[in-house]
Order: sequence, then structure tokens, then C-alpha cells
Amino acid sequence: MWPYHPDLLATPVPRYTSFPTAAEFAADVGPEDLAEAISTATGDVSIYVHIPFCEKICWYCGCNTAAANKAQRLASYLEALHREIELVATQLPASTRIRRIAFGGGSPNAISPVDMVRLFEALVIALPLHDPLVSIELDPRTLGEAWGDVLRGIGATHASFGVQTFAPRLQETIGRVQPLCMIDSGVRVLRDAGITSLNFDLMYGLPGQSQADLAETLALASAYSADRIALFGYAHVPHLLPRQRRIDASALPPQEARFGMAAAGYQQLLTAGYQAVGFDHFALPGDPLAQAATSGTLRRNFQGFTDDQAPVLIGLGASAISSFPTLLAQNEKNAGRYRMMLSQGQLTTALGKRRSVEDRRRGAIIEELLCRGRARIDPATAASVHQRLRPYLEPGLCRFDNGSLVIAGHALPYARSIAAAFDPYRQDSARRFSSAV
Repeated sequence: MWPYHPDLLATPVPRYTSFPTAAEFAADVGPEDLAEAISTATGDVSIYVHIPFCEKICWYCGCNTAAANKAQRLASYLEALHREIELVATQLPASTRIRRIAFGGGSPNAISPVDMVRLFEALVIALPLHDPLVSIELDPRTLGEAWGDVLRGIGATHASFGVQTFAPRLQETIGRVQPLCMIDSGVRVLRDAGITSLNFDLMYGLPGQSQADLAETLALASAYSADRIALFGYAHVPHLLPRQRRIDASALPPQEARFGMAAAGYQQLLTAGYQAVGFDHFALPGDPLAQAATSGTLRRNFQGFTDDQAPVLIGLGASAISSFPTLLAQNEKNAGRYRMMLSQGQLTTALGKRRSVEDRRRGAIIEELLCRGRARIDPATAASVHQRLRPYLEPGLCRFDNGSLVIAGHALPYARSIAAAFDPYRQDSARRFSSAV
């Protein structure tokens, strides 16, 4: 069982889907920096396409998304997105190979099936695709039969369903009501369309949620044969996300109950035959994500734990982030300004961070700790972080072993906090980050 150290869980920490994190992004990175980075990309490249719209806005959601309730708004956004694809294509060297395409949001199925086909065709025409793995995030509430033909047509094999919870009363409390029949129908559509890796996003720590509620949700996810499960703790930050003010904060489980849910959920999924991938992802042994964890090739990027080995990720769409060895660049978040810049033939980078040699070294250590539970640490770095690590070293949550820092097998809930010891930018601020569990 996981040991409970509430004092060590009290400090919010980043999820480290990038390093440096988005909290360090600044306005001194612009379109010219992104253009230069794209022009020097070589080899395998991954593409992320952001659709910042949903049919209905869930109260808990922290994504950059808006209601898809105006046809002209969607049409204008997609027109700009097509321009961005063309603009990026002119910058890419001929030697690049697009090996992965991921559609996320928001909910990509907030746009029409026809618009998705046209969007994919634009990618095919403009970019050097090399038999890419195609993945997509989907809202089961708006997944009609027509989407099966679309997914089959674009060759999608990976999909992620935003389920969160199967308990009807909890769905009401977070503004995401989706009866079981919707999940039944959606899973059938996806499997018939050729989806071989299906992920369910689930949450613990919801208002009024009990351990029994979570156990039932995990059992149902397993019964649906979800190939992957991402089990996240709900982060209540209404000062950052005004939509969360509709959630009853007084009904949120206390920290110890949250910790108990995470621990029980972890054990339940292992018992059901899933392999733990990092601290919040699980996969069936035959899934590529589990295979990457076993082979030591697991990576971490803006989509969480991944088997994607590409050194470059180019983000398309408002607020999308591009990642290069020496640069992180985020597009303009405001859809209106995003459209305006593209109408003038400009890339839309608004924020970013140039990654120094030290950033890359520290980032590699953090990724190794989160993906493999251990990392080589040189003596000077070990000495510089020893004081930060002491609260985790003393109770045996991690240890130094022949030049490596090793996270104990029972210390997964503390992995992000241990990794944060190597983050010189970290600010102990509840305003910026979520709790570790």
C-alpha cells in the first residue's frame, strides 16, 4: 500500500508534460522563432491539431475550449486552421516525415464529420505524411454513426473517450451527463471503425464521490475492455477557471479520502490486468503504451505518457504548443487574434521558452524519473537538490543508488514532487499547479 504523508502532498506541483513548464512561458518568443525551429526540423515529426470547441462545456474542464454554438465561429476557425497548415508546410524541410497526427481539444467531434474529412485532406495535401498513426479525442455525447465512417476513412487507430465517471449523480455535479447507452453506442462505433487502442479518461476526487463510486466506474471501464485508462485527480481551481464555480466545493473529498481513492483505484486496475504506466496511466499488456513502459522507451509530452519517440511536435490551432529540442512555442490562445494573424499570413506564436542546455539536462532527468522511476544524477546536481529531496529520502520514498536516484515502488504518488526537486523554476504556488494526488 502507498504510505500517506500529507505534508509532502501539500505543495502543488506541475504535471511536467513539458520542461520548462508552461508557467515559465513568456512573450519574448514569437512567430519568427517558431518559423526558424520548423525550418530546422529533421526526421520524424508529430503533429497535434487543436479544436477548441465542445458541444457542451463541462464545469470541471481546464481546456482552452468554447461552445460550438455558432456555425460562423466554427467556419472561421477552420478556415484559419487550414491557412496555418499551409503556412507550416512551407517552412518544413523536405527531409521531415510526419509519423503521428493527434486531434484534441475541446472535442474534435464538435465540428461536423464533413469538416473533419476536409481538415484531414488538407493535412494529406500539404504535409509529408509517412503512414502516420492517427489518434483523436472524442466526446461520447456527440459521437454519431457518421463518425465511424470518418475515423475509418482517415485511418484512426487510437481514440480517447472523456468519460470521467459513470455515476449519474456525479455527472450532474460536474455538468457532464452521459447515460450508459451513449458509452455503449460510442464504443461500438469506435471498435467497428477500427480503433485498436481505446482510452477512457476517468477522475477521482469529484464532489460527493465515494470509493465505491470510483470502484464501480473502474469496473465498468474494464468491462468495456478499454485498452488504456487515465485516472486523474480533479483539480479545483475556480480562481483560474471560473466555470468551476458551479461545482460545490464543500462536497469535495478531503485530501486523505482523495489519496485513498487513488491508491484503491491503482490496486483495482492492476488486479483487473492493467499495467501501471507512470503514476496516472494504465494500459493492457498488449497496448503500445504498456509495451513502451516495459521496454524503457516511454516518453512524456503534452498529451501525457506516450510511446511517441519523435523529437519534434508541431501544434496547430489556437493555444496549441509546439515542442523542439531548443524551443517551446505556444500559439495565440484567443481564437479571434489567432484568426487575424493567420489572415495576415503570420504564424501565431504568442508565448514560449527557449530551452537552454541546462533546461534540456534537467528536463531529461525529470522525464527519466517520471517514465522509468530512476535517473542518473551527477554529484554536483545531487548535492544541489539534496535539501529539497531530504523529505523524500528520509522516509525511504527515494534513494541514491550507484549514481542514480531511484523512486521506490510504493512511492508513485510522490513521483511528481520528487521530480520537482530538479526544477529550478518551480514556485510553490497553489495558484499555478494542481495537488500531487
